[in-house]
Formats: sequence, structure tokens, C-alpha cells
Amino acid sequence: MKKPLVVLGFLGTTLDRHQERDRWSKWRPTVGLCQQEDLLVARLELLVDPKFVDLADMIISDVRQVSPETEVRAHLFPLRDPWDFQEVYEQLYDFVRSYPFAPDDEDYLIHLTTGTHVGQICWFLLNEARFVPGRLLQTAPASHRGRDSNPAGRYEIIDLDLSKYERLATRFAQEQERTLDLLKGGITTRNRAFNELIGQIELVAVRSRAPILLTGPTGAGKSMLAGRIYDLRRTRAGLAGEFVEVNCATLRGDQAMSALFGHKRGAFTGAQSERPGLLKQADDGLIFLDEIGELGLDEQAMLLRALEDKSFLPLGGDKPVRSDFQLIAGTNRDLRREVASGRFRDDLLARINLWTFSLPSLAERREDLAANVDFELERFAASHRRRVRFQKEAREAFLRFARGPEARWSANFRDLNAAVTRLATLAPKGRITEACVAAEIARLQESWRDPEEPQKPGGPLSAGQRAAIDPFDLAQLDYTISVCRESRTLSEAGRTLFAVSRTKRRVTNDADRLKKYLARFDLTWDAIRKS
Repeated sequence: MKKPLVVLGFLGTTLDRHQERDRWSKWRPTVGLCQQEDLLVARLELLVDPKFVDLADMIISDVRQVSPETEVRAHLFPLRDPWDFQEVYEQLYDFVRSYPFAPDDEDYLIHLTTGTHVGQICWFLLNEARFVPGRLLQTAPASHRGRDSNPAGRYEIIDLDLSKYERLATRFAQEQERTLDLLKGGITTRNRAFNELIGQIELVAVRSRAPILLTGPTGAGKSMLAGRIYDLRRTRAGLAGEFVEVNCATLRGDQAMSALFGHKRGAFTGAQSERPGLLKQADDGLIFLDEIGELGLDEQAMLLRALEDKSFLPLGGDKPVRSDFQLIAGTNRDLRREVASGRFRDDLLARINLWTFSLPSLAERREDLAANVDFELERFAASHRRRVRFQKEAREAFLRFARGPEARWSANFRDLNAAVTRLATLAPKGRITEACVAAEIARLQESWRDPEEPQKPGGPLSAGQRAAIDPFDLAQLDYTISVCRESRTLSEAGRTLFAVSRTKRRVTNDADRLKKYLARFDLTWDAIRKS
């Protein structure tokens, strides 16, 4: 069963007016919409300027004649200036906020044809913001060779739910995909939680100017993401100023105050000239305060005022400086604990904590490692003007290690960037070999080793024994030992280590090959497993 149709609109003080002689031959939008055979209006909500009550009475009378089943409700809508955008919008806003909409029981149309252009724009905005849960109705005369052929005219209904329009929905989906791709730096990510996080950030970046807090371990990509959010706001949200990035861990004392808020000449020893400060530099732009937990309490208090008032006092100054900046803050600390310990202001945390996004570590996104390795190789090629590629077996070996439990990635993407940079730099003739990978794995394992723990990569080998082995052989040996530790049996370890060459031999005994290789260094399977 179709729901009753309710139309809201202004009385047309020009188009709805008529002369008695052409009362029923001339198109009049308010009367015409009620004459449509396939548009049965149950109720017409007519907004009437008190100066035109007589005209409204005639229109209501005519509507009752052409459509007796239509109930017409006239609402007095006084306007000092119907072309004053603020006045019209406020009046319409008050009207729709108090109107008892019942979208489950009724369908609503907004008649855009009548009223001033300002009124039509205000109707559109209120509908687009969903204050009016309906669709737009546009009527027009049914012209035929310049003459009205039908006083009822014609109509068109426009639904602002653009997802219902197939081609538009496809274009919007493509645009959103490009936006998400921008935020992810062009990296195809498979981690579900990270993709959902990026989707939320995309919505907030475009729709909100409020501060954003990015949390997560060092090297998780907070700085890079902040820069991409700035790029998105500049293209989609009208941000005009520049992107300013600050590592708060490098700021201390007067230097922090001066760097952030600027200073006047002579404010402190060495202040030979005036300095505007980074917050002023970010006026109408975005500032990224990385490691915001490192700021002192005095700087935090001034930052809070700058956020709330968009003004602050430079060091040594007595006149406030204005700056309409947007803020992204980053931290690897738990700021709630910092508040509890007295090292961070609770009012500042409350101000920047509206949108908080926690970036996962690289170890939590191991399924994205392959895409990020390719991304790092592309970055290396762009910065060094030298393209380097993995040999197939070398790539598989590196990714197997990178995704395994031994890969800690304690510095996250900084570790990965460093590893790929070393591999690409040392690659012979632009090809990363298995030997390169084995050597890099040994470097990473050593860099992640806890200095308080005994060194384990060489298993039962002493420091003297390791020193007697060539670095080339040592890198392969350390990788072999790591595979042995991850394998359940000697045969399984052999199959992993000789996965390629074993397919080229008619007779293979991987366990025996591995046993003989270990014997070259006076090592045994049992000794490695016990080490």
C-alpha cells in the first residue's frame, strides 16, 4: 500500500497569480501539481507570506476544485527580505525542525518551483542534510510551440540519494576508491582492520575540521598518513594553507615556545629578530604535532588556548596572534597514563581526543608485507634512479622470513624501509639474490636481539668459531639455523632450504644434504634444536 503523499512549498507570488479570464487555461505551479493524474497529493503544506494571504485563499480554493481529496494547510511565513539567505534559512530551519515528520507513514516532496532562488537553495540544503526526509519536486509548463498545451504542466521528482543512480554511484565508488588509495599511499592492503580504519579516516578527513589524534608504535606510519590527510583536505575540503610537520621531541624550553608560537625581538637571549612561529605558518592549513606527549605543560596550555580561541601570545609579546589552523597530533604513548602521572593536561587530551585512530604495527599486518616491499622498492627506484628487482626464490625467502614469528619488526615500517634499501643497494646487477636475503636476515636478527639476552643466531657456535667463518657463509648459516628452528624435523627443514634445487635432481635426500652442510661447521640438528 502506497503511503500518503505530502508536498511542502512556498506560495508562488508571481507564477501562482492569475487573471480571471485565464484562470483555468494558464499553468500555475501550485494548482498544477495537484492536477497531475499520477501524482495524488494527500496534503499540501503551503508557506505563505502574510502580505499575500488573499492570493493564498484563491489558490487554496482552486486546489480544492481540481483535487478535493487534497488537504491544504497554510502556514504564515513572514520574511523581511526573501532574498536574505540567513533569514530565509533560519526561518525554514525552524519550520522543518518543528514539523512532525513521519517518514514511516508518509512520503514527502519539496516543491522547488515556487519561491525565490534563495528559498529554493535553502530547501535544497535542508533536504541534502536530511532535515527534510523527502525528495525534490520540480514542476514546469507543458509547452508546445511556445504555448501551454496543458494547464497541469509536467513534473519531475529528484531523489538526492545519489547512490540510487547507477552511473553516479559507480563514479562515487571509484572516487572513494581513489581517495582510500591516496590515504594508503597507493599500496594495496589486505588487512581488514587497517582498511576499515582508513575508511573511517577518509570520512572524518573530509567532513570534520576537529583535531585528529593518531596513536601507534614508532614507525607505524603516522607522519606519512598525516601528510595524506592534508592532501585529501586540500583537494576535497578547501584547505588552502600549507602542511607543517613538527617533531615535539626536538622542542625544549624557550625553543619549544619560540618554535610553536613565535617570539618578539629580545624575548630571550639570542632573539635578534622576530619569528612568526609554526602555528602561524599553518594558518588556514594543517599542522602535524608528532610525539605531542613530549611537549611541556606550559606549551600544552598555550596549545589548548590556540585550539579553542584560534589565537595565542608569541613569546615576549603582548598582542595575540590569530591563526586558523587544523591539527593532527601523533603519539606512541598512552596519553591517559600520561594524564594520570601529571605529565599531560587532561583538558588538552579531551580537546584532541574527539577523533582518535590507532595505527596497527607492521607485525599486525603481515599479510600486507608483500605490497609494502614492492612499495619500498618503487620508492628506492624513484629516489636513487635505479630499478632493482628480486629473484623469485629470493623474494619468497624474504617474505617467508618477514611473515614468520622471528621477524619482530620492532621499528615497523622504518625497519622494512631500511631492509629493502640495504637489499637494493647491495644487489649485484640490480637483482636481489638469496645470498643478499640471507645476509639481510642476519642483520635484522642481530638488530632485534635483546642486548641482555645471550646471542643465539649461531646456535652452539662460540664467538671464536663465528669469527672464523666468512661473512658470506655466516649469513647463509644463520639463515639455515633459523629455518631449522622453525621446522619440526630435519627433513622438513631440508625441503624448505632446497625447495628449488631438489626439483632438478632425480634422486634427492634433503635431510642428508642438510646434515652434510651443517657438518662443515661442526653442527648437528640436535645441537641446533637445543640451543
